[in-house]
Amino acid sequence: MKSRVALIKGPDRYRNIAQALECIEEEIKLPPDGLLIKPNFVSTTNQLAATHVEAVRALLDFLGSRYGGSITIGEGAGLTDTLEGFRVFGYEPLIEKYGVRLMDLNRDRWVKVEVYDRNLAPLELRLAKTAWESPYRISIGPPKTHDTVIITLSLKNMIMGSLIRDQRGRNSTLFNTLSRVTPSWVKRAPFLEGLKRDVSTTVLRSDKSAMHQEYPAINLNLYTLAKYIAPQLSIIDGFLGMEGPGPGDGEPVELQVAIASTDFLAADTVAAKLMGYDIDEIGYLYYCKLKGLGVGDLEKIEIVGNARLEGCIRPFRPHPTYNQQLRWQIQNFERFL
Repeated sequence: MKSRVALIKGPDRYRNIAQALECIEEEIKLPPDGLLIKPNFVSTTNQLAATHVEAVRALLDFLGSRYGGSITIGEGAGLTDTLEGFRVFGYEPLIEKYGVRLMDLNRDRWVKVEVYDRNLAPLELRLAKTAWESPYRISIGPPKTHDTVIITLSLKNMIMGSLIRDQRGRNSTLFNTLSRVTPSWVKRAPFLEGLKRDVSTTVLRSDKSAMHQEYPAINLNLYTLAKYIAPQLSIIDGFLGMEGPGPGDGEPVELQVAIASTDFLAADTVAAKLMGYDIDEIGYLYYCKLKGLGVGDLEKIEIVGNARLEGCIRPFRPHPTYNQQLRWQIQNFERFL
C-alpha cells in the first residue's frame, strides 16, 4: 500500500494548508488528548526562517471539530528566547481564540537520550519530556536548506527543537545580545561553523549544538532519535521556502505549495524532490528509508491534491558548505542502525 502525500498549490498560504489536510483527513487518527504542534523558530526575528502563524491557524481550524483534547504549541528556539518568537510572530492571540498552550520546550523537564559523538562513541543528551511523551506530534514548518544536513524539513524540525538549551544565567543573556548585533555575513561564514557550535554548546549548554557532532554523526543522530519522536503528522508550508545559507539567513523561494502526510518520510521525500534533492543524498533521511521508518521511494508514494509533483519542482540553491555536507557516510554504518 502506498503512502499518501497531499500536495496543494495556490496563492493563499492558509487555504493551501487547509486543503492539504482535508486531502488526507482519513489518515489522520487523532488521540483523545495530548496533541503537540511543533513549529520552527530557528530564528525568533526572521519570519522567513520560522513557521508562519497563518499555517498554524489553518491547522488549528482543521482540528477544531475533529479534536476535543488539549493542544500544546511547543518549540525550543535555537539561540534566542522562544517566548520572544511567540510574541514577534503573532502566536499569543492563539491562546484566547483556540485555547492552546504556548510552551518553550527549552524550559521543559527532560528525559535523557543516547546518541553519538564525532568519534561515534555514546553521547547523552537531554530531550524535552513533553515531546517525548506526547501521544501525537505534528511538525509544521517551511522547507529550508541547511548548514549541516543539506535540507531541513518535518523530521529535523521535530527533533532539533525538542532538544534542551539552557535558558538561565548571564551567559544566555549575553549570548542572545551578541546574536542580535552580530552581522549576517559573520553568521553565514562557513569557516566559523565549528566555532559557533562549540561556543553554543559550552557557553549556553545547548544540547541542540551538542547534537552537531560533524556530518557523519549528526545524520546518524537524527535517524537514531527519529525512531522515538518522529511526527505522526507532517505539514510542510512551502508557500515560501529558504535557499542558500539556511536555515536562518538564506533567501526566499516562492513555491506557493503545501505538503501534508501522516508518513513523515514520504512528506520529506516529496518536499526534497520539490527542492531539487534526492533523499538518498540526505544522510538521516537515507537511514530512515533504509530501515523502513517510512516510505522514501517516490514510486511508492501516492500524491493527492490539485498539483503535479513535476510542475512544482524548483531547485533550491544549496548552502555554501554543501559539498562538505555530502561527506556523511560512515564505514560499516549498518552496525549503528
